[in-house]
Amino acid sequence: MQRSRRAFLGTAATLLVAGCSSDVLGLRRSVRVAVSWSGQELRAFHDVLDGLGKLDYPVEVVPLGDDISTAFGARSTRRPDIVMLPQPGLVPRHLRDLEPIPDDVADRGRARLWAELLVHDGTTYGVPFKTAHKSAIWYRPSVFRRFGLEPPRLWSDWLAVNRSLSLAGVRPLSLAAGDGWVLTDFFENVLLGIAPSVYAALATAERPQPSHEPQIAAALRLLGTMWSARGTLAGGVERSLVQQFPDAVVEVFGHRRAAMVLASDFAEPVVRSFAADPDDVGIFTFPALSPGSAPPVVVGGDVMVLPKPTSDAALDLVRRLAAPTAADPWIKEGGFLVDGRASGYSPELTRLAEQLSESGGQLQFDLSDRLGRLGDINGLWRVLTDFLVRVGDSDGEAVPAAVDAAMAELRKVEG
Repeated sequence: MQRSRRAFLGTAATLLVAGCSSDVLGLRRSVRVAVSWSGQELRAFHDVLDGLGKLDYPVEVVPLGDDISTAFGARSTRRPDIVMLPQPGLVPRHLRDLEPIPDDVADRGRARLWAELLVHDGTTYGVPFKTAHKSAIWYRPSVFRRFGLEPPRLWSDWLAVNRSLSLAGVRPLSLAAGDGWVLTDFFENVLLGIAPSVYAALATAERPQPSHEPQIAAALRLLGTMWSARGTLAGGVERSLVQQFPDAVVEVFGHRRAAMVLASDFAEPVVRSFAADPDDVGIFTFPALSPGSAPPVVVGGDVMVLPKPTSDAALDLVRRLAAPTAADPWIKEGGFLVDGRASGYSPELTRLAEQLSESGGQLQFDLSDRLGRLGDINGLWRVLTDFLVRVGDSDGEAVPAAVDAAMAELRKVEG
């Protein structure tokens, strides 16, 4: 999941901790932390670093945006010492470039879900910093109350809610199709809901071939049914295709031109900043796809990794950032979940954290992060974007042909 925007890389913007001026003078080498965050998230990370207190070394934060994977490039004196990696699925492909995580915090990388990606041959190569709940739908409760509607418990209920709203002249859904990862999040939830075994098999396959799985076509048909329903998408497909994640959230809570939006927990600061009515904010999670089945819960996040060679200062900073209370300043700002922690959040995020902490359930890590090139901007992102264009506002008529075309595109991407 690459969800950041390009960030200004000026030195003045990246020197954060007291004492950094000495690094500028060349007296001490700073610990360089590469991140994908920008805007509010980057400012919140500044607050986390400030909250660590006085350090024996300067810290320099390098916002790389969508180019975060370049942090594993050629070694130099300017390479990062720590990478906050928003695609944990990259860890297995960079083991040669990474140092093991210190033993005293390595257990956090061995928790459920994370261990599949971060532990290899008994050694931990990453530790979660920020967890993302990617099955959250933010909505305006006042709209639901006005028409006597309840948050859906089943996929069929959700389609019925959408129909009721659209018939009443309210666009049910704001879709950030300009950010391809939003489309993959939608798809992953549907696939996990109807075929958890297929989802898990694709996630762990050495050479995944989703086009060979009939359930992929089934998931696309379900998505097409929702996306193509006339009056469902705010602004229609045309606006959705150019709408990025923050804009889709503002469409619901600021402009109030839609009732709900699929948006992870990190949408919370945008919701709070732009909500025309701060009391008219609600959240529900992706419903079960059929009666008796478990609702899907797709998980993502940012993990700390240590490029080789590491230093004592970098190890110390990882230990400090892995402390249970290190992220408290960011939690206070909103839009931050800590793996295994279910308290200290807003009511909306507490609900998401509790679901992530429950034993059992249908939890799986973000599939696109684990598919390699098949899941990136030229793979599943593009396939789903083209699929949305093809289904249009056809009210289902174009869905069968769009599914066939999407499966053919997947076969080409698979090579």
